[in-house]
Amino acid sequence: MPKASDSTLYSGGANGAEAEFGANAERHGIDEVNFTFEEHQIARTRGVRMLTHAELKKGDVSLSYVSNLMHRSYPNTPLFRKVLQTIWYQVNNGQEIYVVGRIMDDGTVKGGTGWGAEFAKICNKPLYVFDQDRNGWFSWDNGTWNDIAPPVIGQAQFTGTGTRFLESNGRQAIAELFDRSFR
Repeated sequence: MPKASDSTLYSGGANGAEAEFGANAERHGIDEVNFTFEEHQIARTRGVRMLTHAELKKGDVSLSYVSNLMHRSYPNTPLFRKVLQTIWYQVNNGQEIYVVGRIMDDGTVKGGTGWGAEFAKICNKPLYVFDQDRNGWFSWDNGTWNDIAPPVIGQAQFTGTGTRFLESNGRQAIAELFDRSFR
């Protein structure tokens, strides 16, 4: 297990799961990098990394590709595109990806957060999702979701993201993840 003092959380600092990941990182003395862009409202102010227009373009992805991959449509707006671009940075920098949300029947994760999970799959990064509806942790392995015992963060560079609609069990899952991993 990595030491807290050697670890970095990569996130987006948005309300909900990302803010909770950040608060727990701070509580444990873990560095925090929150990727964002001008005029984006976020809840975390610690470790803000403001991405430039040129940097955002590096994380650009075809909206039709994402919609096809996720089996749903997304708004074709500059704001949503920039959110997807910041998610690219979060996943690209983390060696393990932790998501709080809901796994859909088609195997994707609900909402914009789902792109982060799909990108982690494409990058073949260890991916863990706490499904708030099922009240449990799942890992992506060999093309399928497997229910697992609560995980422990095993890499010093990790990503924490998820739903804006964080429920009490999701909040508890994040706190317990940090407490198990950084004693």
